[in-house]
Amino acid sequence: MVKKSSMKALRKISHILANIPRITMIVACCIAAACIGTHAQIIAKASTRKLDCDSVRKAFDNEPYFGLYKDNYFIFGTSVGPRPTKQNSNVKFQISIAQKLTKSTLPWGTYLYLFYTQKAFWNVLENSMPFHDLNFNPGIGLAKPLFAEGSYIGKAIFQIEHESNGRDSIQSRSWNRISFGANIIIDNNMMVHGKYWIPIVDGENNRDITRYVGIFQGGINYISDNQRFFGSLTFVKRRKWNLSVNTTVEFGYKISKNDNQYLFFQYFNGYGEGLLDYKTFRSEFRIGMVIRPKYFSDF
Repeated sequence: MVKKSSMKALRKISHILANIPRITMIVACCIAAACIGTHAQIIAKASTRKLDCDSVRKAFDNEPYFGLYKDNYFIFGTSVGPRPTKQNSNVKFQISIAQKLTKSTLPWGTYLYLFYTQKAFWNVLENSMPFHDLNFNPGIGLAKPLFAEGSYIGKAIFQIEHESNGRDSIQSRSWNRISFGANIIIDNNMMVHGKYWIPIVDGENNRDITRYVGIFQGGINYISDNQRFFGSLTFVKRRKWNLSVNTTVEFGYKISKNDNQYLFFQYFNGYGEGLLDYKTFRSEFRIGMVIRPKYFSDF
């Protein structure tokens, strides 16, 4: 059981986050999206990177076949706005890995990978601690390091993905997508990212899923000079003509200089956080631990 003092603290933080103006998040997202198109700025600042073409190509050739893909985290929290309860407070965790299938480069300087991400929502405060939702996201695709003026400036990824929750009957959720994404390094501290997908919806119970989980995403990621602090803002544009977006704000602080484990804060606002309840609007904050890939994460 959660102590009364802990629940009071959750209520206070929930009240604070409930008063964050959503328009501020939307404006920040628009700024991040604009950065993606600023090609001249990217080229101008690429020379500040210490990662040259040869060293990066060698790193891609010699990196371990098995490694991290997206962030791997374990976090606990509650809904923003409503009074925290056992029903709306839970653990969310994500496991994300990549398996390189080719040692040498393929045509166009690409590498073939298997990707797998699993996300879980675990109601640890309820009796028997049931898992409310499990989402499975395997994929296969090509990754290509990007260079400009002799320096490494990011990575492009083409993928064929599947996502489902492994359930049957009316709780079954399933869809596929062909996605195109890129992470572009602006300078030593800043990276912008974007991803667009072509949905292929085969789930009978989620034909309208793109109205909630969106059709493209973008964002901006910051990391401090000493690599100990990071912050990120990610938005997903829902399939509507208005400015409807799902927003994720994250902060982390590295516990030890020699580790890649961070104290982690995540705030989610929107639809589609999990597949089972993708039509339900949620505003959630959680704190915990995250393990991140070297340099910047994939999204």
